[in-house]
Amino acid sequence: MPRRRPARDLRTAIDCLPLQTRKAMLEGVESNRIIVGAYVDRNGGVCPMLAAHRNGGRTSLASFAHAWDGYTGVRRRARPATERELNTLKAMLEASIALDELPSVAEVAREAQASRARRLRVFRRFDEYERAVAELGVIRALNPQDERTAPQAPRSYAKS
Repeated sequence: MPRRRPARDLRTAIDCLPLQTRKAMLEGVESNRIIVGAYVDRNGGVCPMLAAHRNGGRTSLASFAHAWDGYTGVRRRARPATERELNTLKAMLEASIALDELPSVAEVAREAQASRARRLRVFRRFDEYERAVAELGVIRALNPQDERTAPQAPRSYAKS
């Protein structure tokens, strides 16, 4: 018999939701009375999916409902979600959203490469290097207040 892992199942179901739905659900969980075991109750309580739906997350995913009910251990009838259940749901939603909003490794590598290319300019000929140093002098003359952060021109190693 396979072991039950309701928290892992809930996290997997959350990660399968579209990002917009996860954001809407987080907003809905914070602004509604959340229940387990039913879609709605007579006291105005709603399940997390309906809370998401009311906040713009128009998604229907039965696996989330099953995972939520499995995590909460609801058996017979609807009841309000406990503080622990709500805190877990919020933490899982926040973590899932944060992971989706992180830049990909490829984006970070591309940005680092572009930054390095801007910082490091290779000159193939000495006259190009001299021209760049002269332009740097013009830039410094135009921006005298930024003397501390302007790059320093290299010293000449030739003996006079």
